Amino acid sequence: MRHFAGKTLRWDWRDAIVELTLNHEPANEIGTATLADLEKFAAAIPALSAETAACIITSARKEGFSAGADLRELYRGAEALTEKERLTGVRQFLERIHAVLNTIDAAPFVTIAAVHGVCFGGGFELALACDIIVSDKMARFAFPELRLGLIPGFGGIPRLKRDLGNAFVRDLLLTGRSVNAARAQAVGLVAQLAAEGEALQIARSTAAQIAKFDFVTRAAAKKFIKSIPHDELRREIDLFCELFSRPAVMAALKKFVESTDAMPYLP
Repeated sequence: MRHFAGKTLRWDWRDAIVELTLNHEPANEIGTATLADLEKFAAAIPALSAETAACIITSARKEGFSAGADLRELYRGAEALTEKERLTGVRQFLERIHAVLNTIDAAPFVTIAAVHGVCFGGGFELALACDIIVSDKMARFAFPELRLGLIPGFGGIPRLKRDLGNAFVRDLLLTGRSVNAARAQAVGLVAQLAAEGEALQIARSTAAQIAKFDFVTRAAAKKFIKSIPHDELRREIDLFCELFSRPAVMAALKKFVESTDAMPYLP
């Protein structure tokens, strides 16, 4: 499937490059609708692979790349359920999103996240599944989950640990603070820093360069240098579900949902 238009994203294939564009109001929160569209993309990867050199994941929302998981949907869906039903639903969602991100992580073509604005929580975890992050200078990255009594649940910590030193990982996770694009580049998270509004253009230039090289060699090189931490990813799901079972988490989600802040996801 070279072209697709869903409720929350679209993708288009041209000249060996796929552009997947997130576009879900207000800030590309990842809930059941986005997950369903991402699952369609993951299912299309085997067919796309033979003719695809690179895939760019970008956002059409001015607010940024993605504000993370759809916490409002999570809370409203869990509110009327028993504790057992909540945990079953959360685990099923996490297993589905992990399957999608593992598929993107292991895709034989090169994946590039073109980031601007907010790149928080689950949105940050989507970017971390990509091979290369290109960021404009105004982007910010964060894992704000601790203020909800949770850890990131979409595979972010194992993937961040795979790529960066523990000092930065612990600082990001345990403080909940956001970091700017310049620091993210300094620690090796961001591969290329672009001027404001230019991340997609730089990502396209990078994808065009990648397309010049042999498919088999490129796929072998990626597989060699980018192992997927499956054991840690499974443990993350278990720990997230364990933490989610506490009443304090539902109370924190309720506070978030009832917030009148324009952008309550900001750390």
